[in-house]
Amino acid sequence: MKQIPLINKKIITERLIPFGFSYLDNVYSYKSEILGGRFLLELYVLKGDELWVRISEKATNEEYVLHLISKAIGEFIGSIREAYNAAIENFINNCCATEIFKGEQTKLVIEYIKRTYGDEPEYLWKKFPNNAIFRRKDTKTWYAALLTVKEKKIGLLGEENLEILDLRIEPERLSSLLDYHNYFPAYHMNKKNWFTVLLNGTVKNEEIYSYIDNSYRLTLKR
Repeated sequence: MKQIPLINKKIITERLIPFGFSYLDNVYSYKSEILGGRFLLELYVLKGDELWVRISEKATNEEYVLHLISKAIGEFIGSIREAYNAAIENFINNCCATEIFKGEQTKLVIEYIKRTYGDEPEYLWKKFPNNAIFRRKDTKTWYAALLTVKEKKIGLLGEENLEILDLRIEPERLSSLLDYHNYFPAYHMNKKNWFTVLLNGTVKNEEIYSYIDNSYRLTLKR
């Protein structure tokens, strides 16, 4: 049985039973016959966040592993490998959600925007998968951007990754807001009417939510 790495994905346990999983002794399991019923493909979700996959021959219950060896080739092995990869892709598409951002405050921001405005993060750049934007449904205008950047990119010392939020603001309010500790000139946005706030817990959630609301309102202005 092999554990499958779920990069930037989070298993949503509420989706498992509707998908076809069974639940027993804290383990979710899913079984499917492949190759005309000769083999059994099993998916297991352990600890709520681990995906394990096993393929076995039904007649003997012996695990089949040749498909996991990259040098193993042949039409039959290819068919097993194709069914294996398809099962994993189907699971990810139906039972997982994208989880690019790891910070607790970042997750709260995403949830607040979804709850308040019904908007989900949009991942627009293949070269920058750790960046996302939010836009209004009516005007299609961006009002927020979630970004992962190095500390030095916003003027801090260090090479650690930070999760930051870019928001719109009235130009006349900008200079009094910037403190270069929590609030910074906008990273990668127009610095006249955008700013950056760190999502590391030093700014209260309610304060950030208020700026999100303001940014959302500003996108209506022509």
